[in-house]
Amino acid sequence: MPSVATSEGTENGAPSSPTWRRERLLRIGSSSTLRAGPSNGGVASSPVDSISGLPIVTETSSLHSNEIRRSYGTLPSPSRRWKLKGPTFATRRGLPQPPALDVLHRIASNPATPHNIHSTLKDFAFARLSNARPISAYDDPKNINNDEPEPDVRTNGIRVWYSSFTSIDWLHDAIKDSVRFSKLRKHKSIRSRIRLAFDKSLGWLVVTIVGFLTAVVAFLIIRSEQWLFDTKDGYCATGWWKAKRFCCPLDDTDGFHRPRHVEDTCYSWKTWSYFFSYGQGGHGENIVNYISYACIALTLALISCLLTLYLTNSTTFVTRKESGVQSIHPGTPDDVKDQMTPIAGQKRKIMHYAAGSGIPEIKTILSGFVIHGYLGGRVLFTKSVGLALSVASGLSLGKEGPFVHIASCIGNIVSRITAKYENNEAKRREILSAACAAGVAVAFGAPIGGTLFSLEEVSYFFPPKVMWRSFFCAMIAAITLKMLDPFGTGKLVLFQVTYDKDWHGYELVPFLFLGLFGGVYGAYFSKLNYRWSKHVRDKTWLGKNPIVEVILITLLTSIFCFLNPYTRMGGTELVYELFAECRTGKTTHSGLCVVNPGSFEHAWPVVQAILVAMVVKGALTVITFGIKLPAGIFIPTLGVGACAGRVLGIGMQWLQMRNPDAQIFRSCNGDLDCIVPGLYAMVGAAAALSGVTRTTVSLAVIMFELTDTLTYAVPVMLSVLVAKTVADALEPKGIYDLVIELNHLPYLDSKHEYIWGHLQISEVTSRDVPVIIVDEENTVKNLGRKLLALTSSGANDSGFPILRQDRNDDGLRMVGYIGANELEHALSILADNENDEVHFHVADTHALMSSSILSFAEAQEQPRATADPFNFTPYMDQAPLTISNNSPLELLHQFFTKLGARYVIVTDTDGLCMCKCFSPFPPCIDVHLDEGVIEKKTWLAFVADLEEKS
Repeated sequence: MPSVATSEGTENGAPSSPTWRRERLLRIGSSSTLRAGPSNGGVASSPVDSISGLPIVTETSSLHSNEIRRSYGTLPSPSRRWKLKGPTFATRRGLPQPPALDVLHRIASNPATPHNIHSTLKDFAFARLSNARPISAYDDPKNINNDEPEPDVRTNGIRVWYSSFTSIDWLHDAIKDSVRFSKLRKHKSIRSRIRLAFDKSLGWLVVTIVGFLTAVVAFLIIRSEQWLFDTKDGYCATGWWKAKRFCCPLDDTDGFHRPRHVEDTCYSWKTWSYFFSYGQGGHGENIVNYISYACIALTLALISCLLTLYLTNSTTFVTRKESGVQSIHPGTPDDVKDQMTPIAGQKRKIMHYAAGSGIPEIKTILSGFVIHGYLGGRVLFTKSVGLALSVASGLSLGKEGPFVHIASCIGNIVSRITAKYENNEAKRREILSAACAAGVAVAFGAPIGGTLFSLEEVSYFFPPKVMWRSFFCAMIAAITLKMLDPFGTGKLVLFQVTYDKDWHGYELVPFLFLGLFGGVYGAYFSKLNYRWSKHVRDKTWLGKNPIVEVILITLLTSIFCFLNPYTRMGGTELVYELFAECRTGKTTHSGLCVVNPGSFEHAWPVVQAILVAMVVKGALTVITFGIKLPAGIFIPTLGVGACAGRVLGIGMQWLQMRNPDAQIFRSCNGDLDCIVPGLYAMVGAAAALSGVTRTTVSLAVIMFELTDTLTYAVPVMLSVLVAKTVADALEPKGIYDLVIELNHLPYLDSKHEYIWGHLQISEVTSRDVPVIIVDEENTVKNLGRKLLALTSSGANDSGFPILRQDRNDDGLRMVGYIGANELEHALSILADNENDEVHFHVADTHALMSSSILSFAEAQEQPRATADPFNFTPYMDQAPLTISNNSPLELLHQFFTKLGARYVIVTDTDGLCMCKCFSPFPPCIDVHLDEGVIEKKTWLAFVADLEEKS
């Protein structure tokens, strides 16, 4: 018997290299062993496999750099319209029929199987009739070697690791975790009970570690950003590592615990003009200060951009979990690329994982899609360091949004300590949801708001158990950050304030106007940023030169922000000053408190400076958000809204001072400090952020936690609801949804409602998909040809319906489904046995079950069924999710959004999925399904086109 080598199933569960699996599959029937072609893309230094000649990699992502029409490999280009009538396997992806693959010609002898793939893997071989079974690295063994049967164990087939930009099978992962938990509860010994108790508490332990580490990383980022930001102005003479806040004494004279900003009162802080002996004042001092300010800002932004571009380029991320034939890296030979690479319209766009806020990508991942490397250690390091540098450069961006991405990276890394979360993508997303809550908790000092933000904006699946753990994780993060005290004030965030005055009924009118402003600003900011990114950044030379774009925007920012004292401040410091409460007759808080609010001469210069800061901040944020460095949108948006609110508050204060006895101000009872401009700034900030991000409940709770009171619940709620309503009327999508659309991320929004009209399921069903017929001779070579033909067409998240001859008529009946990844895994094990036949043992039934459950007790009746590596039955889903062809599209949409189905089989009204063969002689080549298959990506492309047309 020929030996069969395993590609997976090592002791530690790690899969083998995708390069090795690709080489084995491509040489099935080939005339020579494939060798690596010329180096491309700077990969000449990569180690090369001595047998295959291909570079040895540890993780890969099939994302390319030289495309014409780019996407992230998930959605078709918006220019391609969906063909609603009778889409075929080729037309539904906009692809021609795949060409013949020359590498599949059979030869007399096959190359030897490589046995030294990686030093950490223990290769082993087993005979065809041995008791061992090649298992998946993703799923555990299905009780193969246990002597006692477990008839209660139910599953829907073995799954292998998900490749990048493929959807996970929520149903399979839920069933798998149920099976795992039932095995733990089966035994009643003391040891088993301890293991069960530890398993139940494992999730709480993981979220505790995640919350603690998130706070530690946030503390380091905040302290680093403060010091780097202040270095643009000078240095501390008592310690160069101190920021101005910790170098200068704190000022408590006005009732607020805040640092001094007047440099002549802080003798320890030295400006760069003083360092260069230009401290006598005049133009020389200003020129030196500006040059040092601009040069340091440019240096910080440039370093952040370089780290983002070269450390988190998506083409440099390679994982063993990746598919071997669906992931083509730059070192692949050109002849293999020509056969395996999809056409230009399906090529994937290069992503820079540390760029932006990361929230749109986190939403995509939590919705059930996989992006390998996006939540890894390298991205965590780059995001953390790059975020401190980019914020310190003075660019119009914030660090609060990226904290969600950083916390998710920590959650993903910590979850790897246990197989419970490492080997179950659905369970791992529970930890990621809790990590998102911790990220918002350390960003705003709001653990309750962070939990609600994870529920409202980010998470896709949020049961009560996840809510409790998210709340606990956010609490641990907030407590840890409170103990670390990053600002030296005892507060979690710099702009946390407390007001001691109540609001009045007449103020609801200006609060309403602030809501209108927030809605209009949010809608048009989203529109302008989307158009700038799509038509300027992506279609001009700026898109090809991201470093030049960062340099130009940094120079532009330094020019406009240096002269105005409010634009020159850091984002969080500006928000704090705008939120702060004033006392009559005191010019504190950087001059924002007017000495005589009733005097136009005193109030107008302050209002003018705030308006300039608002316009400059808003315009710079439009062109800054989206550049290739870590950048958030929260703080710039809060700053713009706070500026508008502060101006309105000063105006209301001026009206009261000029007309203290007016009817509208009678509720103040003569109190000239009745109106608090800082309260208006807080309400305006909440309205603007709601208009941009479209968050409501979580944002209101965050504002309550920032002010330590529920006194202002009604003003904040009113402005937030008005802002969201107005913004939705002007632009239905928020900034995160527009980024998802711009980047073609595979996000299926469960909250969006569609109008289906006269559309039917038949208009989205694929009927000419490639199939496997169990009654024919299915050799390793034939199945390899079908697999390569499928993957070369760009269907990287597809599979094969499995058909059988019907006993009652001449048609074919669907009896199961096997994914492309599972078939690749099984074939890579048998690559040296190209002429041997593989088998699919199916139950003797005339109808598919409507559930996604299959008892392996029936499969155990087959002798040696689970011991034979040529039996592909364990990789099959023998009970796929089905839907009748006369069902409404609303029901199908619920299958994908609520059940998380990866594919749905369409049956006729009798519950059958029949097929016909139009080939005159066997084997059957021309197969036509009476109904067909609907995959999640097919459905996603369908609703995306439907939304665009509507």
